Amino acid sequence: MENQKGIIIAIDGHSSCGKSTMAKALAKRIGYTYIDTGAMYRAVTYYCISQNLIRNGRIDTESLQKKLPGLNISFITSEDGNQRTCLNSTDIEDQIRSMEVSAMVSPIAALPFVRSELVEKQRAMGNSKCIVMDGRDIGTTVFPNAELKIFVTASAEVRATRRYLEMKEKGGKIAYQDILDNVKERDRIDSTREVSPLRKADDAIILDNGNMTRDEQNGWLYKEYLKALERNGQ
Repeated sequence: MENQKGIIIAIDGHSSCGKSTMAKALAKRIGYTYIDTGAMYRAVTYYCISQNLIRNGRIDTESLQKKLPGLNISFITSEDGNQRTCLNSTDIEDQIRSMEVSAMVSPIAALPFVRSELVEKQRAMGNSKCIVMDGRDIGTTVFPNAELKIFVTASAEVRATRRYLEMKEKGGKIAYQDILDNVKERDRIDSTREVSPLRKADDAIILDNGNMTRDEQNGWLYKEYLKALERNGQ
């Protein structure tokens, strides 16, 4: 680890804008712990789908609220070094990346009791600092005092194209327009929900990575990390 004391790095932004990719890369480079909060909401969504708590687009909130405290969401590192999401000790990483989960994750994440429960879990994970956490409300709600806050964005079309190519590479068969519609709908729900809506923290640094390569955005983020260390006397 580059610094023993460490800081909290909060990366927020729109869906499918590469937050997780750059957060993972930075955490690996500097020896920090990476936490994908989006995966936590996806895990709850997958649970709802698998337990038939969503019928005709309607969420059985009463049942979910009773079951939620008993859900154990954790992360493991696979042999190839990638982080995988587990629900009650079962690896569900592949399942939570489906379009079925993507279509329902924003409505699930908008539920006040879901956000409250997961925010507390996320705060507990960051008690020891030295973390890179990405999501929608990390710099505004989870860690408003984070030493480095980044807000990532790109046009809906760019984000949909990235998602389409990613799913195509994995063998998925879905129309680009369906993905674009999903991206736009998630933006709408995330930005207008009652609790912790998606917005840029006043002291966050904006990164529009629409025309950047992965290496370029990773290099940019690493420089911002070094600046944050210097600002905090580390």
